[in-house]
Amino acid sequence: MATYPTPKPTARVGWNNRSQTVTMPLEFRFPDSVREVFIRREGESVVLTPRPTDWSDFFASGQTVSADFMADAERMPIQERAF
Repeated sequence: MATYPTPKPTARVGWNNRSQTVTMPLEFRFPDSVREVFIRREGESVVLTPRPTDWSDFFASGQTVSADFMADAERMPIQERAF
């Protein structure tokens, strides 16, 4: 008996005025709280990532910069301003 590969989920691509739209299956949709996404290409793929509404997840991740971060940055003179 032949076995067939499980089909990959698909989304429908269309147009709304002059914007291209993608209708995704329910299991791939973003929560209602997501209003914007970052978009990037990886080869022929297009990747959508929710845009955070604040930085709390980033700061909670514990990511740090290297010790030499901005070591070669040029210090600009302080600007005198009249208020």
